[in-house]
Amino acid sequence: MEKLSVEAIIAKINRAETFSAVAEDYSFTLKIETYVPFMCAAIHDGHQFRRELWDNCLHTEYDRWYEEDPETKYMINTQPIVLAGLDSRFEYDLNRPPEEAVFETAWGKQLWRNSLQIDMKQRSLDKHNNFYKVVDAVIAQLELQFTNCIVYDMHSYNWQRWDREVPTWNLGTTNIDNDRFGKMVEVWRKSLSEIKLPNNIKSTAKINDTFFGNGYFLKHITSNFKNTLVLATEIAKVYCDEYKQVIYPQVVESVRKALQIKIPEHAESFNKTFNH
Repeated sequence: MEKLSVEAIIAKINRAETFSAVAEDYSFTLKIETYVPFMCAAIHDGHQFRRELWDNCLHTEYDRWYEEDPETKYMINTQPIVLAGLDSRFEYDLNRPPEEAVFETAWGKQLWRNSLQIDMKQRSLDKHNNFYKVVDAVIAQLELQFTNCIVYDMHSYNWQRWDREVPTWNLGTTNIDNDRFGKMVEVWRKSLSEIKLPNNIKSTAKINDTFFGNGYFLKHITSNFKNTLVLATEIAKVYCDEYKQVIYPQVVESVRKALQIKIPEHAESFNKTFNH
């Protein structure tokens, strides 16, 4: 893995080079092993939190971890194109538009003891902006090569705070072209429902049951690239104890192994449907 500037990363993408890199400010990683008509992303996997923000933050390290999506990068890391955030969404949220990306309050609780200085906020927004420059470069290159492509937008959610039974997997689809891509959504939902998990964990999968696909990552790509389907894919945090901050490695590994097979299978079905 190389440490590269955003400009160098984009130049490599524009030349269709393969590489593995971390941004020079360590805000995200991008791996491109080969150019294929699908990409995987884990934009909320990050847990880093800038040192200059620590003393001013009212949320604990656990509070931040609880609302992040731990292990989602690992679940997809065998795929050929993987983009992942390294910074916590409590510094800036890559799934919110720039004007909302730096929180004042987070999940009903004031985030900062004192309002952020303008320069501190701008440092976070610059990282948000650079990330989306790279997103645009990757999708533009994939559409150039393949015309139609797909993005698996991996997230996780805290299922134990719901007061009803919720699915193991949820797909948010309200902001995609369902007339065009609806059949591929259902194929993906069915595939996820067939994953076998240890510890007698059920693997149910529903569409727009807990979340609806309202994230900025999906909206940004969908509004700027008409031939790219973004599948906002949420797994309930059945792979950890969300209250004790304990990860269950055997469950994480079973999800990773299942997605290692199921993502390329689904992507191939999409490719045959839309690129032939």
